Amino acid sequence: MFGKLSWAAIPFHEPIPLISTAVVAAIMLVALAVVTAKGWWPYLWREWLKSVDHKRIGVMYVTLGFVMLLRGFADALMMRSQQAFAVGSSQGYLPPEHYNQVFSAHGTIMIFFVAMPLVIGLMNFVVPLQLGVRDVAFPVLNSVSFWLTAAGALLVNMSLVIGNFARTGWMGYPPLSGLAFSPDVGVDYYLWSLQISGLGTLFTGVNFVTTILKLRAPGMTYFRMPVFCWTALAANLLIVAAFPILTATFLMLLLDRYLGMHFFTNEAGGNQMMYVNLFWAWGHPEVYVLILPAFGVFSEVAATFSGKPLFSYRSMVLATLAICVLSFMVWLHHFFTMGAGANVNAFFGIMSAIIAVPTGVKVFNWLFTLFRGRIVFATPMLFLIGFIVTFVIGGMTGVLLAVPPINFVLHNSVFLVAHFHNVIIAGTVFGALAGYNYWFPKAFGFTLDDRLGQCSFWCWLIGFYLAFMPLYVLGLMGMTRRLQHIADPSWRPWLLVAGAGAIVIFCGILCQIAQLYVSIRTRERRRDVTGDPWNGRTLEWATSSPPPAYNFAVLPKVETIDAFWEMKRRRRRPATAYEAIEVPHNSATGIVISFFAVVAGFALIWHIWWLAIAGLLAAAATVVAFGWSDEREHRIPAAEVARMERTRVRLGGSA
Repeated sequence: MFGKLSWAAIPFHEPIPLISTAVVAAIMLVALAVVTAKGWWPYLWREWLKSVDHKRIGVMYVTLGFVMLLRGFADALMMRSQQAFAVGSSQGYLPPEHYNQVFSAHGTIMIFFVAMPLVIGLMNFVVPLQLGVRDVAFPVLNSVSFWLTAAGALLVNMSLVIGNFARTGWMGYPPLSGLAFSPDVGVDYYLWSLQISGLGTLFTGVNFVTTILKLRAPGMTYFRMPVFCWTALAANLLIVAAFPILTATFLMLLLDRYLGMHFFTNEAGGNQMMYVNLFWAWGHPEVYVLILPAFGVFSEVAATFSGKPLFSYRSMVLATLAICVLSFMVWLHHFFTMGAGANVNAFFGIMSAIIAVPTGVKVFNWLFTLFRGRIVFATPMLFLIGFIVTFVIGGMTGVLLAVPPINFVLHNSVFLVAHFHNVIIAGTVFGALAGYNYWFPKAFGFTLDDRLGQCSFWCWLIGFYLAFMPLYVLGLMGMTRRLQHIADPSWRPWLLVAGAGAIVIFCGILCQIAQLYVSIRTRERRRDVTGDPWNGRTLEWATSSPPPAYNFAVLPKVETIDAFWEMKRRRRRPATAYEAIEVPHNSATGIVISFFAVVAGFALIWHIWWLAIAGLLAAAATVVAFGWSDEREHRIPAAEVARMERTRVRLGGSA
């Protein structure tokens, strides 16, 4: 009746997972107790959990990303400390099997449940506001997308205490991920959690491509859109094109594991290298799904905090589109060593070098934007400057790895680990933190403490260099990836420095937590009553902080790039001929589907077939029930809109 599930699935003999689970459970119980004692459940259910407002969904995405950052970074600290201590005769404190789970969970969580929610959250919150519209094209689908992502994250965390996680690395390569070498449920947790969250991400891609192409303010042509909207469009086009590849690849691996098929085996016509090929056909566009929105954030920050228009707007847009296309032509550089042949390797090596050109164009555009600008060194600007310096180093090492003969030497070394973190942390993480500090007052109506924000930046920057520059050296010294135990004692000093760097980064995370706490405590004196705390240039700053549910009482008319800056320059007063506005009803569809997705995913992992069928049927019934519902929107009368706008202006918000 319960398939493979039994009491043996609980790791009673392993103290680390049990202690971790106990700590997390205690925190959750305290949080639930506080919410219950304060009587907040009705408000949370009505205004947040059921919300289809793109702004609140964006906030929930970012919150999920930061919560999972704590989990993923805990794994990083464990790996770094294990490598620092497990040298020579010392075996460290993590058994090899547990280390491999931590290693795999770290990569999976950081890519799929930290980086993706952070960039999608920023896009959710900002893009409709910058486009001058009232919501995304499909608000309920947007809620479903978020809750499916949260469902995948929950399944990954359940593996900590019920069963185990994959021991294959975050890429899940066969034959290690096949049934012969991974007969337990670890790989199944990996596959089903990513299938569920990947479906939500694909829905997001469809939603935002439709929104950007079809829902823009009057007069906003493509070449009047803010650069962040362009980068969001490019990233979501990549999602729509690339994520079906990952879904199909995981489905084939699931068929190998569940039905004994041979897509990725060495017998019966299978080919394990085809998995690697398909995975990276998704995987390299995925890198740009993460990086391109961060590029958009930095473009907005550069223009705002230098008091100048972005240098060479059109070249920035064309560079974004060039990266979008070229990202599908470089995936084989992830496995030059597979033996594809000199001609194939040469082509992908050349393309990998060429894709650095549009990125270089962007770097020079940001520098020229800052040149002779009236620069304000607020926290978002510091993240921009730190990004430029650090990302250029990562880009140069990337071009180095694009040369096939050099790649043959460095491919399986920690040099590659250093390069990957060099571009992802400097690009995606710095970009997300810059966007978080930049748009926080728009979301909540008060600014963040800049002093603690700058402390966080310096900890992240210094910690990054301490944590990953030693890995470049160790890679050149011959240290390979995925090591649980270090045989060469000469590597230990570098690993100790890397461990110290991880601790400094952790201090940066603590500064962010302190920044949020202090800012909330002192929010009254940080209140943004203008809606435009940074003297911004784009339309999100044309409405109040936080914006009303309908974003704009009257849709703005756009006549140029930097539409809000032009409105301020011309001292143009907004129209006050209000009309009735239709806004979507909140819906429990997303959270209900997510619940049944977790049930079905858990049942499929443990081979509880009756529960899996019940969960899938219940999710399908929820979709049908929503489809039959005809109460999807409610109408705010023009008089009510006028009253709300008068109240907002009286309180100091932008008209």
